Amino acid sequence: MHRLALFASGNGTNVQRMAEYFEFHPSVSIDLVFSNNKEAYVLERCKKLNLPTVVFSREEFYHTNYVPDLLSIQNITHIVLAGFLWLIPSNILSPYQGRIINIHPALLPRHGGKGMYGMKVHRSVIEAGDQESGITIHHVNAAYDEGQVIFQARCPVVSGETPETLAEKIHQLEYRYYPEVVEKWLSR
Repeated sequence: MHRLALFASGNGTNVQRMAEYFEFHPSVSIDLVFSNNKEAYVLERCKKLNLPTVVFSREEFYHTNYVPDLLSIQNITHIVLAGFLWLIPSNILSPYQGRIINIHPALLPRHGGKGMYGMKVHRSVIEAGDQESGITIHHVNAAYDEGQVIFQARCPVVSGETPETLAEKIHQLEYRYYPEVVEKWLSR
């Protein structure tokens, strides 16, 4: 059985999509959702989905074993980042080497790195004059958005595109592909 922990900082639409996708899966369960933001709407979504949540502080995440200990106690086998904005510390990276993935709302290596998330990414894509954007699902390592790419899906950036219209296209790619890619990744 693959026991997942999802990490999210914001709205939680990818968490909801993941929960719906794996709800009746015979070999995958979502056992915990972690958030570094006690005000994040993902926590409300998790209540409605009956998913257990853990909220932690920066101090707990970077200077204690609070999160890795909970992962261990819950027998978590894999970690999926779903809109989580903090760099993963070594006390989580080491025991989960090769078992943590993330989704980025652009075609890495372009438009990635520290501070590149959400609308900042979409503005960057448009300002650069890119003809396409998309999503990148990748392994997590010690640097922002530099882990090995697992999957990319693309969409056109059209004349008159706004960060908001591009964000909607990217969200549709995320909802369609992220759960499927996670399932394939787990089956390897």
